[in-house]
Amino acid sequence: MAEIKDPENTILLELKGGTVTIELLPDVAPQHAARMKELAREGAYDGVVFHRVIDGFMAQTGDVEHGNAESDGFNLRRAGTGGSDKPDLPAEFSKLPHDRGTLGAARSQNPNSANSQFFINFKDNHFLNGQYTVYGRVVSGMEHVDAITKGEPPANPDRMISVKVAADA
Repeated sequence: MAEIKDPENTILLELKGGTVTIELLPDVAPQHAARMKELAREGAYDGVVFHRVIDGFMAQTGDVEHGNAESDGFNLRRAGTGGSDKPDLPAEFSKLPHDRGTLGAARSQNPNSANSQFFINFKDNHFLNGQYTVYGRVVSGMEHVDAITKGEPPANPDRMISVKVAADA
């Protein structure tokens, strides 16, 4: 596991293969980083599936409304259409490129519609630059991200077992 420089702005994402350590970028996208920490601290991401995983592109998750495989309201067909009970976030675009391992805020056509969903880039996806907020990067455990079951949605999707702020772990 990577050395954690800033535990308050580091996310520990537990997948079936192991831990993915994500460094949040509050200096670049403060509202998005704060939202991820808020939802992690509430346990909202625990059990949420990766509902859209495109080989050679990205893995998307974070629909806490419809994507929690452990809740009564779980519906894989609706996963990806919901958010959280929090208000949508304004875009926080930056010059940071969508490189392999970066975390991007998923959203609808409206740039100010990001909420709880996010994606992790499998490779450099520079065509996304300036269109989606980058607010974190994987610093260790990318091999576990690469192993996430592919599909739109996958028949048996992988899920985030737990998501914690490193300062609390």
